[in-house]
Amino acid sequence: MNNKGVGAIFCLISALLASVRYITAAIFMSNVVSWDSGLYQAGLEYVGSPLKVPAIIALIVGVCFLGLGVVQDITKRDK
Repeated sequence: MNNKGVGAIFCLISALLASVRYITAAIFMSNVVSWDSGLYQAGLEYVGSPLKVPAIIALIVGVCFLGLGVVQDITKRDK
């Protein structure tokens, strides 16, 4: 698998981790009778940052691999 494929997979992992954080907060708040933004923000705080940090790391790694793949393609084309 080339670097662009690996980068795309890491970006996909990042998107999944970020969405799981919000879905988890919504599931946690599912028994609430009335919704508002402050209550949902409290749910996000309850979930915490264990999903946010790996999502950011995976995004950075994915973008680096994508950039490396593009640079390699450009250098191959110029030769």
